[in-house]
Amino acid sequence: MRPTNHHPVHALAALAALTLLLAGCGTQSGGDDPGGGGTVPPSPTKHPQTCGTPPAELGTADAGRTYCLATGGELRLSLDGTADRPWTPVKADGNGLEATNSGIVLRAGDASAAFRAVSAGTVRLTSSRPLCATEPHRVSCKGLQEWTVTVRVTKP
Repeated sequence: MRPTNHHPVHALAALAALTLLLAGCGTQSGGDDPGGGGTVPPSPTKHPQTCGTPPAELGTADAGRTYCLATGGELRLSLDGTADRPWTPVKADGNGLEATNSGIVLRAGDASAAFRAVSAGTVRLTSSRPLCATEPHRVSCKGLQEWTVTVRVTKP
């Protein structure tokens, strides 16, 4: 009798070996992992954390982005909301930006802000609004739409 390579046990063994080989792909050995297990790098973010030049005015579409601004530069933002889904006032956390007069008349629910870059640093600008319309004495959802932009202030 002549040996064949099509025996079911051989096929199963080959399939198991291939599965184990493929399962190891995409992992990296972590230097700080005493167990020798692999780690997978995080998936890329929606917007890379590289600095871009801010547009003339930031809006809702800029959420999650990082911008660079040289000292002396100015930054304006306007978030269009509604009376039943209003944006909270923009909050700035960090160093490098100074609030200035935005000089804009707002509709109910809008948020507007303006800043001048005064020193090197990083600032996180944030605001939020309800996902659902809010009506007095009615049940509404508790979800929030968050808006965040990071601004890195650099020396010219």
